[in-house]
Amino acid sequence: MTSNTLFDLTGKIALVTGASRGIGEYIAKLLAQSGAHVIVSSRKLEGCQRVVDDIISEGGSAQAIACHIGDMAQIEEIFAQINEQHGTLDILVNNAAANPYFGHILETDLSSFQKTVDVNIRGYFFMSSAGAKLMKEKGGAIVNVASVNGVIPGEMQGVYSITKAAVISMTQAFAKECAQFNIRVNALLPGATDTKFAATLINNPAILKQAMAHVPMKRVAQPQEMAGTVLYLVSDAASYTTGTCINVDGGYLIG
Repeated sequence: MTSNTLFDLTGKIALVTGASRGIGEYIAKLLAQSGAHVIVSSRKLEGCQRVVDDIISEGGSAQAIACHIGDMAQIEEIFAQINEQHGTLDILVNNAAANPYFGHILETDLSSFQKTVDVNIRGYFFMSSAGAKLMKEKGGAIVNVASVNGVIPGEMQGVYSITKAAVISMTQAFAKECAQFNIRVNALLPGATDTKFAATLINNPAILKQAMAHVPMKRVAQPQEMAGTVLYLVSDAASYTTGTCINVDGGYLIG
């Protein structure tokens, strides 16, 4: 009997953004457990290093590089460093996101709007562009973490939902134009997940009850429940999968 190598990422170089906690942390750890060398990235180096230390203590391979994807100079910097140290990139997971405003869409201020767009649209776009350029020689896989809010806008989360809808469209656009380079581009659409990022929703009993009324599984996801889908999308198991969006939402989008 031969071992199953479909999910073996040995020798792969992976970059995961927003990986200092929450969904990104569990994605980084699972990719490392599957054999990849994982570049753990987020705005603050300390949080990234904690995740790297965990990975290494479990026998994995990882390094920490700070990057705020809302800053174009930092995007250029991280990819220059990856190119210098590794000369290639096999996997990119765009998970870092911004959601600074929770309230009625009519009250959205310019600063919150700009920050959300700069990270969730401009950041994802130029991270994907720079990552794909490093992948052109031998192919690779990009996964964008979008949201079910990109399909059905979340109440009091207008601008965030708009940017996540853009991420879904962006995923399909990159998939179509990068397929010629054997670069696959897909998206994960999480539902309500118990993370610090979603605390405004999770910690408000009234809002949470209303949200769970539309989730057949009647519970919030744990962040580790998102990682397996990403592993599938970046692995050989998904070798003919591109431009797709996978909902991991407890059935929310089917009501």
